[in-house]
Amino acid sequence: MGCLIALGVVCLLAVLPLGVRIRYDCDGLAVKVLAGSVGIPVYPRPKKEKPKKEGKTPTEKKPKQQTGKSANSPEKKKAGGSLTDFLPLVKLALELLNDFRRKLRVNNLELKLVLAADDPCDLAVNYGRAWAALGNLLPRLERVLVIRKRELNVECDFTADSTLVTAGADITITFGKLITLAAVYGVRALKEYLSISKKRKGGAAT
Repeated sequence: MGCLIALGVVCLLAVLPLGVRIRYDCDGLAVKVLAGSVGIPVYPRPKKEKPKKEGKTPTEKKPKQQTGKSANSPEKKKAGGSLTDFLPLVKLALELLNDFRRKLRVNNLELKLVLAADDPCDLAVNYGRAWAALGNLLPRLERVLVIRKRELNVECDFTADSTLVTAGADITITFGKLITLAAVYGVRALKEYLSISKKRKGGAAT
């Protein structure tokens, strides 16, 4: 019975979506970390009121004594590493990014532009340009991300003082896929590290 419960918990964790919710509107940028259906605010952070301390007088802080190297003494720059050891790590990182990007899901992509202009001719030109820009942007995003739902809109407002934008996206990846990528590329990175260490030890011995 316990094994079945543990297996059920593992299966639930494997399909648990993790990610971020990003939104930009008149209030500025807002970012939340998503764990399933729960959103945890990251930016802006909710302000906490600090309790006022009573009955204590301010005390002077003693200046900290500087230890170690002097701030004025120049630090010795380290020499670069071997290019032949660095290139396999770059290749591994690029492969990770290539695999990672197609596993990301955008559950809801929202982008709304409200164009402002006094001249109807200028507004018509800007309206066409805005739709053309969105038409070029969407295929590029779809090459990197899997977009499940999208809502793109361009509107005109003769009374607005400036062009306004509302944007939002929920970007997620399942916990199981994240662990799989970490395991696969973690093992490959460890092999590269051991290979580089072996070369260095061999070079030091000769």
